[in-house]
Amino acid sequence: MVDKFTRVRAIFAENFDHLREKKILLLGVGGVGGFCLDALYRSGIENITIVDFDKFEITNQNRQIGSEHIGQTKVFVFKKLYPKVTPIDVKVTPSWVDEFNFDKFDLVIDAIDDIDAKVATAQKTYSKLISSMGGAKKLDPTQIEIRSIWKTYGDGLAKKFRNELKKVNFNKKFDVVFSPEEPKCKDLGSFVGVTGAFGLTLASLAIKKLAPK
Repeated sequence: MVDKFTRVRAIFAENFDHLREKKILLLGVGGVGGFCLDALYRSGIENITIVDFDKFEITNQNRQIGSEHIGQTKVFVFKKLYPKVTPIDVKVTPSWVDEFNFDKFDLVIDAIDDIDAKVATAQKTYSKLISSMGGAKKLDPTQIEIRSIWKTYGDGLAKKFRNELKKVNFNKKFDVVFSPEEPKCKDLGSFVGVTGAFGLTLASLAIKKLAPK
């Protein structure tokens, strides 16, 4: 059969049908999460619930998929681009995490920036969590790595995340995508070659986690 997934089947082989059945929760569909979503959806993993409260702004256009829709809510733009996703228009906060039921999802992908929300998500979902660290202010995607949160280094967001996890006596393990590259600017700068690569790396890691051992 020749269809849009022909070349995906060729590389996933017997794992393709298995992956198609998996349910993913993606927190954040900005510069990192948007590319992660695109890669997963194009690979046949379409049962994805996306959570974000933000609207597209003109400054998003250097790095975010869908950002030509200035002023529109991100999750609803992505619903148009990827019709099978389930959008949730809400800000991810510790209280939202506390109340939300994560049980039906096979994997939780954290692509948000808020540290308190990241800590709450880790505490509740660490056994099926992968998380993105800081992709801003960097230029070299070849420095991106995947490690346990406790083995990260040289990444400011990861350091803050580790410290906050320690404060709540959290000692479990989960994998994160990070980069030890030194920041290239002081202001809030970003390069799609890195932020997009963070999202693509998350997608690759998700597939590895979900495929049969």
